[in-house]
Amino acid sequence: MAGLKYWLWLTTRRGMDAASALTVLDYFITPERAYYADEEEYLQLPVSSSVRAGLKDKKLDVTDRILADCQRLSLRVMTFQDGDYPERLRQIADPPIVLYIRGRMFQFDEEAAVAVVGSRKPSEYGMRVATKLGMELACGGALVLSGIAEGLDTCAIKGALKAGGPAVSVLGGGIDVPYPWENRYLYEDVAAAGALISEYPPGTPHYGYHFPRRNRILSGLALGVLAVECKVHSGTMSTVRRALEQDRDVFAVPEAIDAPMSTGTNQLIQQGAKLVTCGEDILEEYRSRFPGRLGPRKAISPRAVQERLEDASQEKREPEQTDKQIQPEPEVQRNRVPLSEQADRFTDDQIVVLRAMGSQSRSADELVELTGIPARRVLTALTMLQVGQAVEERPGKRFFALLELER
Repeated sequence: MAGLKYWLWLTTRRGMDAASALTVLDYFITPERAYYADEEEYLQLPVSSSVRAGLKDKKLDVTDRILADCQRLSLRVMTFQDGDYPERLRQIADPPIVLYIRGRMFQFDEEAAVAVVGSRKPSEYGMRVATKLGMELACGGALVLSGIAEGLDTCAIKGALKAGGPAVSVLGGGIDVPYPWENRYLYEDVAAAGALISEYPPGTPHYGYHFPRRNRILSGLALGVLAVECKVHSGTMSTVRRALEQDRDVFAVPEAIDAPMSTGTNQLIQQGAKLVTCGEDILEEYRSRFPGRLGPRKAISPRAVQERLEDASQEKREPEQTDKQIQPEPEVQRNRVPLSEQADRFTDDQIVVLRAMGSQSRSADELVELTGIPARRVLTALTMLQVGQAVEERPGKRFFALLELER
């Protein structure tokens, strides 16, 4: 933690961007050495005068606030020197020096990650296709990445979650500042099932100029970028350009030539992007590289998952069963998961839900009451636990843990 404060000091200097921070690190090797350097040494740096002026400011009050916020919000701070920093991201021209992460820790270099991007004001066709492709990619074992803005970003993320898969959203502001506000519940769902990632510290507003910078991280973490619906001049095309600069694959969904939102995606197909009509069109490109992740897998019916999520959002409640109505649990031999393996296999929500189940079958409502976790997150955890064959659904919409967690 002592060394971390210097990373935060460096990245919060006035005028500092990722490229300038890399230049500072190339010269000083560590942020701590840069902090304790003399002003004369800063003159040797090939950076702007505003960056040099920022480096002269040694106050750590902002750093202390960020560290306190990260602890309060249970955020992990990943630095450029960390061993699990994604190599894919490290190799881009201007990688982020610091990442703030809420949720699961993914080994991105081992994931068949696909970024799904598109218009913020899509057509009904675009919304339907983005949701469908998000679901199909997640069902096939890919990790769906996107922003979490209104429009097609939201559709792709919801599709992945409905399929029972994780999803990762890269943000243009602080993780604790939902944008748009209407997506605040989706933020919770993504954090529970996957991860929220930002290079901006907690409390940072989502300024417009942040999104082009965000796009380089989105494409940098992915193997390829899928454009669902967009115009030629748009934020989606900005992400695609970043992907091409980073030597990533580009996929695009076709649309009618006279459709208002067809110009960007149809142009991409003309220029060599792979035409996509279903998730398998993308999965087949990566199956040989990730046979374990993209091989056949048992998936829950997307329709069933969608019904559960809709039930939760409408706060529908079934009459509680009395003790007389609950049938004795059949004898089941449950495997025991060592404490040391639990964090790698399950999210925090999943662990809490499994412990709440114990050796009895429970309804989703009972688990919400026992855990204190919002219904949406409980259902997301149940869905993912079923996909991983850690939980089974029994008659009466009750759920039973097939695993026992060591305490």
